[in-house]
Amino acid sequence: MSDTRRRVKVYTLNEDRQWDDRGTGHVSSTYVEELKGMSLLVRAESDGSLLLESKINPNTAYQKQQDTLIVWSEAENYDLALSFQEKAGCDEIWEKICQVQGKDPSVEVTQDLIDESEEERFEEMPETSHLIDLPTCELNKLEEIADLVTSVLSSPIRREKLALALENEGYIKKLLQLFQACENLENTEGLHHLYEIIRGILFLNKATLFEVMFSDECIMDVVGCLEYDPALAQPKRHREFLTKTAKFKEVIPITDSELRQKIHQTYRVQYIQDIILPTPSVFEENFLSTLTSFIFFNKVEIVSMLQEDEKFLSEVFAQLTDEATDDDKRRELVNFFKEFCAFSQTLQPQNRDAFFKTLAKLGILPALEIVMGMDDLQVRSAATDIFSYLVEFSPSMVREFVMQEAQQSDDDILLINVVIEQMICDTDPELGGAVQLMGLLRTLIDPENMLATTNKTEKSEFLNFFYNHCMHVLTAPLLTNTSEDKCEKDFFLKHYRYSWSFVCTPSHSHSHSTPSSSISQDNIVGSNKNNTICPDNYQTAQLLALILELLTFCVEHHTYHIKNYIMNKDLLRRVLVLMNSKHTFLALCALRFMRRIIGLKDEFYNRYITKGNLFEPVINALLDNGTRYNLLNSAVIELFEFIRVEDIKSLTAHIVENFYKALESIEYVQTFKGLKTKYEQEKDRQNQKLNSNRFRRDAKALEEDEEMWFNEDEEEEGKVVVAPAEKSKPEDDFPDNYEKFMETKKAKESEDKENLPKRTSPGGFKFTFSHSASAANGTNSKSVVAQTLPATSNGSSSKTTNLATSVTATKGSLVGLVDYPDDEEEDEEEETSPRKRPRLGS
Repeated sequence: MSDTRRRVKVYTLNEDRQWDDRGTGHVSSTYVEELKGMSLLVRAESDGSLLLESKINPNTAYQKQQDTLIVWSEAENYDLALSFQEKAGCDEIWEKICQVQGKDPSVEVTQDLIDESEEERFEEMPETSHLIDLPTCELNKLEEIADLVTSVLSSPIRREKLALALENEGYIKKLLQLFQACENLENTEGLHHLYEIIRGILFLNKATLFEVMFSDECIMDVVGCLEYDPALAQPKRHREFLTKTAKFKEVIPITDSELRQKIHQTYRVQYIQDIILPTPSVFEENFLSTLTSFIFFNKVEIVSMLQEDEKFLSEVFAQLTDEATDDDKRRELVNFFKEFCAFSQTLQPQNRDAFFKTLAKLGILPALEIVMGMDDLQVRSAATDIFSYLVEFSPSMVREFVMQEAQQSDDDILLINVVIEQMICDTDPELGGAVQLMGLLRTLIDPENMLATTNKTEKSEFLNFFYNHCMHVLTAPLLTNTSEDKCEKDFFLKHYRYSWSFVCTPSHSHSHSTPSSSISQDNIVGSNKNNTICPDNYQTAQLLALILELLTFCVEHHTYHIKNYIMNKDLLRRVLVLMNSKHTFLALCALRFMRRIIGLKDEFYNRYITKGNLFEPVINALLDNGTRYNLLNSAVIELFEFIRVEDIKSLTAHIVENFYKALESIEYVQTFKGLKTKYEQEKDRQNQKLNSNRFRRDAKALEEDEEMWFNEDEEEEGKVVVAPAEKSKPEDDFPDNYEKFMETKKAKESEDKENLPKRTSPGGFKFTFSHSASAANGTNSKSVVAQTLPATSNGSSSKTTNLATSVTATKGSLVGLVDYPDDEEEDEEEETSPRKRPRLGS
């Protein structure tokens, strides 16, 4: 029993004047040697750790509120509160505090609140003036009472004294009786004075007075007094609104009378704070802190009482998911849960955790799946708000549910696909609901809030699920609107029951050629040969912009999942069709998607872009934009500037080789000339590298190879040339050795401009050699005239290859080339063979 009685929650007041829950535990009062005095200790009920250790200071003002709260300040901006589960426990600790301070436990405040500016005056006050003498509560004294209440607000000490006087004499109820008399007599002046009096009493900021004023007996008269603001020509009709317009709806009858009373009281007090009372000035902002606390603790109590009543919540869920429940009833049930979740935001993380786990256990997510798919706009909107509370609190809980659901359900009815469909089908012209749902989807697919444990990785499991089961639903509008396939579009519209059509007219003023694998200079500059369907409907364009924003987020955070999807669906090509849109914001979204891809500097993406020639629509858009200096122009220039600064070689080469002629006229930035410079520098570097690799080989080794080949060739002179199948093994190797040698010779000849052969007539070449001078002087030299190989059949081994060789070694003379019928054809093969002439920069 003692454990329950001493069970408390510890709260601290933060900078925003909101109470933060520090945990639940058990409180005790004991002497602490280190603090040298009696102290309050609270140990957590979960692990026994110390939540609070506070010495009971003899000069600290402790306040007892609502029978179960003890509030005090330990420093200028550090307020503490203990909320007891039972009144008996609160009374027990209150007696200990009063015992240490030498106070009577019947008081609600153990010390007067004194600020430094009041200390001297307080000391000079006569000891007998403990309380303020209140005028008699009569109609003719109302002005005097109003002046008194207004005058004490600037003095903390006098506020405390007035509060005690009002409480001890039961003065508030007497004032409210005068209000009824003034209203019956239509005494406007008296009613204006009562407005000032009641407003001033609220600003006294005393919980004990609030309990009287906000009781069922008094609260409507308090509201009535606040209707007669002297600044208004006519009184407001707040009571009429609270009693006639505002209706308390019980979706399921609440049998607990205390809970019913607490709900009514909280609503009315919230109405007073938010609607009736004027916004407090800078000097008054702390006057109503206790009122804020009063509402806060009421909400905590309501949520706790509802949460503990599992029979009530079970009945609510049962009716919510019952097909027999009529639409009006279901709307009320969903709105109840929305309000319930909103109240739960007053709870701290530990309590919210228990709250949402209770809802999850009762089946909140399957219920949401049903109601989010309904036609009623109000129901869907409320369900979206509830879903946002769940995602914000625990995205992992939602992800776990949908992955389990996928094992038992079709893709079409999965919760995430229902959410995507609601986003796509939002009928709001500004897509307010779609924006909210897009934000929730981004939270769900954000790897930053995914858990990774030793046994499983939530990131890999969920992303595999999302790309297999949901991504096709998300990209369907994008793929449909960038396709000319009418059948695909009709299927999409039928499947998702669109309330508006995605089919739209092409923009003639911004039409371009369809991206293709090759490009000519003619169709770079805004050609209108092949119009691609591009969304011109504003609502469609907004939706596609949202989808692109989500896909851009995926590119940044999902690495290989989105990379595989983009490659397989050729998604970037489809996205860049939107560069044709008349809506600049949509073209910028498409460009931003490509910019994020290039920003990764991933060669897989770079090859995909260059092979697909995907810069064409971007450059078309830049050139079509002309000389206009706008966001589109700057964004495109920034894309190419990034490529230049980061020196992405493959993209630089592709841009210069394919588009430089169209871009060289752009001189107001140096970006494109800079790309050309980078390209030429890289080309020169490759040439130097090739040359250095060639001449690094030992010249002597090359001569030895050459000598060995000629020796072998001389041995073969006079022998009959036979087919490869009839030759011995050493002879089999001869063509290979020869080809290797000729490859080396050819590589040297292709780079040596002076020794390059020049064709003089069909079938003949003219050669010049660097050692021809020695030949003229009669020195021995060998002259390679020609070596030709007829075309070889790649088919059957039964076909033979004739090797015709004509090599003559003479002294001081050159012998003409021996021509064969197939020579010209073979020479062309050698010139174009990538093995023989490697292409620079490829």
